Amino acid sequence: MLNENLVCKSCGNDSFTSGQLGHGKLSTDSNVRPLGSLIASGSPLILSFCKKCGEVNSIKVLKPEKFN
Repeated sequence: MLNENLVCKSCGNDSFTSGQLGHGKLSTDSNVRPLGSLIASGSPLILSFCKKCGEVNSIKVLKPEKFN
């Protein structure tokens, strides 16, 4: 995920990083799943956030094809 030219709207910092919420196939508890589905494994979320204050800039579904 490219984080060039981003400026944090909360603190003005320009240094961002990314992290994953969810563990893929290892744990489905923190994955986003299709609505109404309790058995689908779903997909982890990728968050881009400010390295200084933690403000989240974007949230992206890692495997959107799981929702087709």
